[in-house]
Amino acid sequence: MTESTPSLADTSSERDFTPDDQDRPARFGTFGGVFTPTVLTILGVIMYLRLGWVVGNAGLLGGFVIIVASFAITAATGLAMSSITTNIRIGAGGAYAIIAQSLGLEVGGSLGIPRYLSQALAVTMYIFGFREGWRWMFPDHPALLVDLTLFAVLFAIAYVSARAAIRVQYVIMAIIVGSLISVAIAAFQGSMEYSLDQVALWGDFAGVEQAEGASSTAFWKVFAVFFPATTGIMAGANMSGELEEPKRSIPFGTMTAIAVSLVIYLVLGYWLVCSVPTDELVSNYYVMIEEAAWGPIVLAGLLGACSSSALASLVGAARILQAMGDHRVVPRSDWLSELSESGEPRNAMWVTGGLIFASLLLRDLNAVAPLITLFFLITYAMLNVVVLIEQSIGLVSFRPLLKVPRWVSTTGLIGSAFAMFIISPTISLVSVTVVLVFYVILTRQSRRLDPSFQDVRSGLFFTMAEWAAQKTSELPSGQERAWKPNLLMPVEDTARLRGNFSIVQGLSYPQGSVKVLGVSDEDRASQLQTDIDGLIEAFRRRNVFATSTVISAVGFEQGVVTGIQTLRGQFFHPNTLFLHLPHSMGSEREEAYQTIIRQAERAELGSLLYVPHLQAGVGQQSWINVWVRDRAPEWRIGWDVGDLDLSMLAAYKLQENWDAHMRLVMAVDDASKLENAREFLHQVRDVARMPEIEIQVAAAPFDSYLDEAPHADINFFGLREDPDFDELREISERTESSCIFVRDSGHESAFA
Repeated sequence: MTESTPSLADTSSERDFTPDDQDRPARFGTFGGVFTPTVLTILGVIMYLRLGWVVGNAGLLGGFVIIVASFAITAATGLAMSSITTNIRIGAGGAYAIIAQSLGLEVGGSLGIPRYLSQALAVTMYIFGFREGWRWMFPDHPALLVDLTLFAVLFAIAYVSARAAIRVQYVIMAIIVGSLISVAIAAFQGSMEYSLDQVALWGDFAGVEQAEGASSTAFWKVFAVFFPATTGIMAGANMSGELEEPKRSIPFGTMTAIAVSLVIYLVLGYWLVCSVPTDELVSNYYVMIEEAAWGPIVLAGLLGACSSSALASLVGAARILQAMGDHRVVPRSDWLSELSESGEPRNAMWVTGGLIFASLLLRDLNAVAPLITLFFLITYAMLNVVVLIEQSIGLVSFRPLLKVPRWVSTTGLIGSAFAMFIISPTISLVSVTVVLVFYVILTRQSRRLDPSFQDVRSGLFFTMAEWAAQKTSELPSGQERAWKPNLLMPVEDTARLRGNFSIVQGLSYPQGSVKVLGVSDEDRASQLQTDIDGLIEAFRRRNVFATSTVISAVGFEQGVVTGIQTLRGQFFHPNTLFLHLPHSMGSEREEAYQTIIRQAERAELGSLLYVPHLQAGVGQQSWINVWVRDRAPEWRIGWDVGDLDLSMLAAYKLQENWDAHMRLVMAVDDASKLENAREFLHQVRDVARMPEIEIQVAAAPFDSYLDEAPHADINFFGLREDPDFDELREISERTESSCIFVRDSGHESAFA
């Protein structure tokens, strides 16, 4: 079974990402679908009401540094987003779609939900900005009435269709252009009274509350006020599901809007500094209206910018919610994902409208406003993370038509994170916490998140595994401390595997693994694989990592030996063979078992030969005996204690998972050896750091003591070369328990 990542050629997964794409007409080009909403969102309230305050506090050069730094972060993120959109077929949902296709629905949803909420609440903020401008003209108009009236108009336009919203934005675009022309006329008419040598290149930040001498702090406060102006680059990407050519429109439209907006901000900042005294810039938010050749058109531009930003956010938020509904990320997903006959997300629009209406009634979103900006910044940071991951792991599926250097996405990531903590360290931590909470919730519900597309996580984890493998191969051999049980289970039918399920789970949970090696003739191979897959899923449900391979072979011996030899070549290969010894088998099968165990030894695999007791099974899973052979006359503890290492480690795993008791048992043939034997086992227990193990030593021949030893549900014994299988079954009968006979590989250590 192979995994892949989304690529340009992966047309089936791309098509399935948005099942309704075939029914949703693509209607918008670059100018109407991306450039217009993006530029109108960037050229908003801050341009009209706060740009003068920014350059008044920071001075001409300081203001330019703030503007350029803000746009540099945004441009880097815009380039990263543009690059990734040329590598995938982006579906509806903009940034949510990009992140979900790259890092999975859990990550996409954990960012998409707060992204949706911030996009919806941004509508409220823009409506409040419109109200301030409106009441500047009509101070007697009730604030709530102004808010609700504008909301009703915007909702009606967006509800009718996105096309109606785009058409309204064309009108607003014309008004904003008119306001900029009014400014240009004022400049030509001589409004710029101050020359460069008369203006402050670096301001004294008189309009910023600050501690004495803390001009650097004031600089970042001004930066924090201005930066949200540049966070509108997703306005066009939110329409991704309704663009004619998203791979072309999003990169070209977004970057063009950023470039045009940067030029406008720099020119306006220069005009304001040269036209208005510094003290008026920092105290009068309406200087742009008052200094323009015709103030009403600038006021209309302010109102239009607020309206267009609110409209773009309303349209975009509904589409993000509809896209998340498509992938069952949110409650009532089936209902939210529905589209009207004309392709409009009407149900998602109603929910979004209700959320905005409720927020309007709160009358004050000052506490939430920074959170909105920070959710935007988290999204931008993750977009850069996506591109960095794709660039770093070097998968062949990452073939963007627009290639950007790695330093671009790195700049976007660092800049976004930096801006977050400059704006508000406390609220930044709250924002990250909210995202993590959503991620945990979605991860726990990941089984119902069934995307029909493949993301880049498999490639990321595979690359990490390759790196780890390379580093591990450079380490000295004999890494006993890193040992964990990775079992290889050869089977010819699943009935035996089901019978061994509980003990295999006990041996491998939680950090071990199980590799089921199915051996069959060609006629039954497909059915055996199907049967094994069901049990593999059962292991995984119990948090045991399990995989399988089915080999078509003439006989069991040939299949298992071939499997051992083949799997040995893998870096993450099994380290322990688990064989089930049937109650009876012919001499031919016994010879096969002998050959398999010898092959496992040559391949440096440990061996666990499981002999189940037909009546007792694994009993109450309460007691485990580990039998230790008589060591006389050598009682010294060394690093290697023979087959005792794997026995103790396997028994310890069962003890932990069964919450059982464990004892070390030794029979010596001479009472004079009792003290040495007891001391030896105490030393083994202490060096192995297993203080709860009981010690049992008897002066009796091993054969006779089998019938007298304390009862256990599982007994561990060493497995000598060329074992007599009838003798092993007899030991199981005499101890009235299931037994596991163990041969170490030499790579285990109970003392490590």
